[in-house]
Amino acid sequence: MQLAELNLDWAANASPKAQRDWFRPVDLTVAVLAILFFAPLMGVITLAIMATGKGPIIFAHRRLGLDGREFRCFKFRTMVVDAEARLNALLASDPAARAEWQIDHKLRCDPRITPIGSFLRRTSFDELPQLFNVLLNDMSIVGPRPIVRAEVARYGRWFADYSNVKPGITGLWQVSGRNNTTYRRRVALDVVYSRRRTLRLNSKILLMTLPAVLTQRGSF
Repeated sequence: MQLAELNLDWAANASPKAQRDWFRPVDLTVAVLAILFFAPLMGVITLAIMATGKGPIIFAHRRLGLDGREFRCFKFRTMVVDAEARLNALLASDPAARAEWQIDHKLRCDPRITPIGSFLRRTSFDELPQLFNVLLNDMSIVGPRPIVRAEVARYGRWFADYSNVKPGITGLWQVSGRNNTTYRRRVALDVVYSRRRTLRLNSKILLMTLPAVLTQRGSF
């Protein structure tokens, strides 16, 4: 894996010097301010989910974080209540969907997604509850996207780099094309971030996040 191949000179040039004492206060400050700012929007999203069907407002999924520990990752529910059954039925009957799922555990035409869920995913608003994961110290504002245990094998020896930092709400992958990139590139981006993590790099990623969200780059 070469940084030149990733065209990420701006990340490679960041100082690798550890600044761990500063990350937590910055995370807490940003999370609290973001929760206050987005509170009205989160209220509207809650009402919209309640109005479009039965089921929980928040979906808590088991993900892997710092040191490979499992935690409950919060998201606004974007799928139907019987999502698991629908997925299993689709994968059993549709070879093309099964092959797509095996690539990165995602489907471009996912029958489990609700209409409001499709909007939330395109805008990344479904991830707003993860601000509370930051308060609980399970996640950071910036970091690799949290993965499930089934994805560990795809990281191979690079999983040690992934688990060396807390997963984030945004990160290099999100501002580098997200689902428009290969899984191999995603792993490479996570390794780059883990090894080059600084407050300066985090600030650059945050500044790049808003344009990525507004253009819905790589989201589906």
